[in-house]
Amino acid sequence: MGEFRVTEPPQATDDETIAAPLAGVVFPLRDVPDPVFADGLVGDGCAIDPLVGELRAPCDGTVVQLARTAHALTLKTDSGSELLMHIGVETVQLQGEGFAAHVAQGARVRAGQLLIAFDLDALASRAKSLLTVVAVANGEQRDIAAREVADYLPVDSGAPLLRLSARATAAPMSGPTAAAEIVEAAAVVRQSGGLHARPAARVRQALAPFTARVQLRAGERQADARSVVALMGLGLREDDAVKVRGEGGDAAAAVAAVVAALETRIAGEVHATSSAGTMASGGGLLAPDVIGGVSAAPGIAIGTLVRWAAERFEVPQRGESPARETDKLDRAFGDVSAAIIAATVAARARQRTAEADIFDAHLALLNDPQIVAAARTRIAAGDSAAAAWQTAIDQQCQLLAELEHSLIAERVNDLRDLERRMLRALGVGSQSGPALPDAAVVLADDLTPSEFSTLDAARLKGLCLIRGGVTSHVAIIARAQGVPVLVGLGDAAATCADGATVIVDADRGRFEFAPDGERLAAVRAELASRQRRQSELQARAQEAALTRDGTRIEVAANITDRRGAQAAYAAGADAIGLLRTEILFLDRDAAPDADAQRASYEVILDAMHERPVIIRTLDVGGDKPVGYLPFPHEPNPALGLRGVRIVELHHDVFEQQLRALLALRRPQQCRIMLPMVTEVAEIIAVRERLTALAAEMGIDALPPLGAMIEVPAAALLAEQLAAHVDFLSIGTNDLTQYVLAMDRGHAGLAPRLDGLHPAVLRLIAQTVEGASRHGVWVGVCGALASDPDAVAVLVGLGVSELSVDAPSVARVKARVRELDLPACRDAVRELLALDSAAAVRRAAKAKWPA
Repeated sequence: MGEFRVTEPPQATDDETIAAPLAGVVFPLRDVPDPVFADGLVGDGCAIDPLVGELRAPCDGTVVQLARTAHALTLKTDSGSELLMHIGVETVQLQGEGFAAHVAQGARVRAGQLLIAFDLDALASRAKSLLTVVAVANGEQRDIAAREVADYLPVDSGAPLLRLSARATAAPMSGPTAAAEIVEAAAVVRQSGGLHARPAARVRQALAPFTARVQLRAGERQADARSVVALMGLGLREDDAVKVRGEGGDAAAAVAAVVAALETRIAGEVHATSSAGTMASGGGLLAPDVIGGVSAAPGIAIGTLVRWAAERFEVPQRGESPARETDKLDRAFGDVSAAIIAATVAARARQRTAEADIFDAHLALLNDPQIVAAARTRIAAGDSAAAAWQTAIDQQCQLLAELEHSLIAERVNDLRDLERRMLRALGVGSQSGPALPDAAVVLADDLTPSEFSTLDAARLKGLCLIRGGVTSHVAIIARAQGVPVLVGLGDAAATCADGATVIVDADRGRFEFAPDGERLAAVRAELASRQRRQSELQARAQEAALTRDGTRIEVAANITDRRGAQAAYAAGADAIGLLRTEILFLDRDAAPDADAQRASYEVILDAMHERPVIIRTLDVGGDKPVGYLPFPHEPNPALGLRGVRIVELHHDVFEQQLRALLALRRPQQCRIMLPMVTEVAEIIAVRERLTALAAEMGIDALPPLGAMIEVPAAALLAEQLAAHVDFLSIGTNDLTQYVLAMDRGHAGLAPRLDGLHPAVLRLIAQTVEGASRHGVWVGVCGALASDPDAVAVLVGLGVSELSVDAPSVARVKARVRELDLPACRDAVRELLALDSAAAVRRAAKAKWPA
């Protein structure tokens, strides 16, 4: 073998802005259904759900790694950043089908240059996910100083996405000495698809506990085992042989860890195969009177077709005087700003966060200094306010259109929307939308949010767009309002007759423009059935949920803030079963003090009108870090410092929260709940501190204190814990992952992570039994509480409270009313004897059909 050398990577310099390499909707990495990406093992960054099949260079740089299957590429920027762009999840298994590389490894590229083209439709039907990761692979040198686009908002290709800054790094380690341990070993790559991004990240992760320098060698090629990019650059395939060489005091252990990582197949992966037989079967050919579309908002509707034609504005070119026209422009700005702000406030009040974010973006565009300055310049040249504004928008849209191959439709749509809003505010054009019949389905080429807002919501039953996309702003707003939406119908829909009776079946992606009487009757019957069921549920939502034998089951809601409390109360929630307080601690530079917390809790208690509220103390750490609360690095955060364990590190923050809870006007309406309890001593310590603080604050009575059952230890010690608490609440999400030893974020294990597993159910049964010996009630606040198959099982096990999301309250109450408690108890004994979650679920469906 040749001489072993370690070359230090060049230090990154200068701050830089990274553009979006493709157009789509931005997602946080945690939403990527693969723990290697979601946990940031390949680097920090974000993901984009693509709307076009083109990956473009986000800046100038050099292609330092290109997957042989063309599904991933790493670009080294001129400032030293290594940007990994990985198209979709598990797309390496496609063996390059659907991908076409337009550059070669080692190529020098310019910003905006096409790197990889991919077949979006084909990948959508075969890939696990199309979320495309954009990550900084050399995070030891580069930090993400800022994200330029918020999560779940659209971004255009070429628009600013990330701002990077150089990270101060420690001096390089000195070179090896003659006494340094040198260890070599052979390995075979057993990862399906070879050493691509995910296996490479796992190799790097395996090296985290060690200090040794480790390299992989394949022929004449070598790579630093701590560099994901370098490892991918080896181009190793499945079953390729590789040599692992380590140097340093712990080289033997480090090399062994790398060999194990290389030779252990990742759970859930399969051998790469050809595409034959992998395509899902479709639903057959569409009938002649049906046009296929893409569902942007679910639902089904029948209505009279109303063709929407974009309004033509007759704009006066010359103005009265610059002063008068400037005044008109300013007044229009004020009117439109006020309208957008009002729409934002209304959307947030109805918990339509995505809709509110759209209006926030529109307000920012309205106040864009470049557009405003251009309009004022035109007014100074003699144009009317309307003409000046129209010209300023035209100029901006033209600039966007000149960006080669950019998906600028949504941004242009937003600008055109603001253009029309302002023109109407300036007295140009119609102030209202078309008159709609009693039940209308609007068909348009495309639609802006402000145009959508002019439609009579009481008469609008469905929306169909010839163009558009599932993430278009009007689709998001319509979805929030419960209007079924089909997009991408194509030009064939343009020939549909105005006034025809049509069906929008957004559940199945069908626009039926000439349904016969039989089909109409069937859809009307389905709609009537849905409406009756929903009305029945809502009519009784405020009533108690009593089983047929008269046992009351409390149906509560899980929330995070005041708006959630308002929605829960309106939905009929008997209580708040889980108030997650973490939101108060996020997006801040320091923890909120006791007064700020108390004020936040008070408005939630007020929104519930005397109904009890369980407030969970701060549950951060683990997978929920807070920047100003430092935690030590943990190789397995789910098993580390989180929940009530943070008292050990941040007792001052915990005490401030206890003070806030004790200071509430109606402390007995509040129930305090401790997360991640594992032993009695933790509860005793908190109760003692509560008692001491209450005495200090002159408070006589303490709020009820409860504990979450999230770990097997707590369930097994439920009887002992119950002797010191007023209630127990089972967090089935965490309990299931700990009982089954399956990471709840592991995409490959998701189908098996089922809370109806008999082992989980037995621990729930033991919890209820232990608590009952002390007269303590038990609730469930995890996802299992709203699972239709699980409600009867939980009730049969003796759970007396089910806490669910607010929209599920009426449905869960209705489910409870169908049950007979003694019968549920008898049936559950049989379920506990079954051998799998699948068997329990089948039996539950048979005994309690939905």
